[in-house]
Amino acid sequence: MPPFRARAIVLPPAVRVASLYPGAFLADAYAIDLPPGVTHDALVLARFAFERQSPWVDGLMAVRDGVVSLFGLKTARALRADSDPARTPRVGIFRIYETLPDEVVLGEDDTHLDFRLSVHRSADQLTAVTVVHCHNLLGRTYIRVIAPFHRMVVRSALNRAAKAGWPRAATA
Repeated sequence: MPPFRARAIVLPPAVRVASLYPGAFLADAYAIDLPPGVTHDALVLARFAFERQSPWVDGLMAVRDGVVSLFGLKTARALRADSDPARTPRVGIFRIYETLPDEVVLGEDDTHLDFRLSVHRSADQLTAVTVVHCHNLLGRTYIRVIAPFHRMVVRSALNRAAKAGWPRAATA
């Protein structure tokens, strides 16, 4: 596999969300190697990877919104509308819960499930870790249906960012 392609990895215990939901219904991690000179700012990297998705992802989100709105769940459209940075800072549709120099924790809480996405920058790679806690049968059913798409979307976001060329570190 080329070095700058996303790959599934074992859940790294050092990321902030790894132990957030004991017995998480879904927990996965994807890593991508970073070339030299890329910024170390995890928030910049998270924005670069997850704010501009592929058109096919936008299409999937439109289908998702149509279905979940029937169940009274939060839609991507509603989350984008709640994007006043002073009130609810976001990376794309994801609320920012915590920002550290090498890691940013994103996510959302809803009636059916809560999830967190950690974007962690280490010396030579970027890791995206997702953990999901389901509240009810609707949440468990939802995750079973979307899990394969979730995996494709995360890998796509990382691969797309690598192909575009990661943001460079500021030079003094």
